[in-house]
Amino acid sequence: MPIVVRIDVELARRKMSVTEFAERVGITPANVAVLKNGRAKAVRLSTLESMCEVLNCQPGDLLEWIPETADRQPG
Repeated sequence: MPIVVRIDVELARRKMSVTEFAERVGITPANVAVLKNGRAKAVRLSTLESMCEVLNCQPGDLLEWIPETADRQPG
């Protein structure tokens, strides 16, 4: 998947645990793990807003688009 979630980087910068982050955002630690491990297929904008508020960051600090290499694209 070309979208990479960088929550772990932002949590490490703030020395914040997944449990504390989940509580402050209002999601479960299991859902944080799904996001961190790249298994999420979607994220609600309200959740993204809460994550940015808790971490005092921009959406681009949490999400990064990595283009697929030419050899992986169909065609």
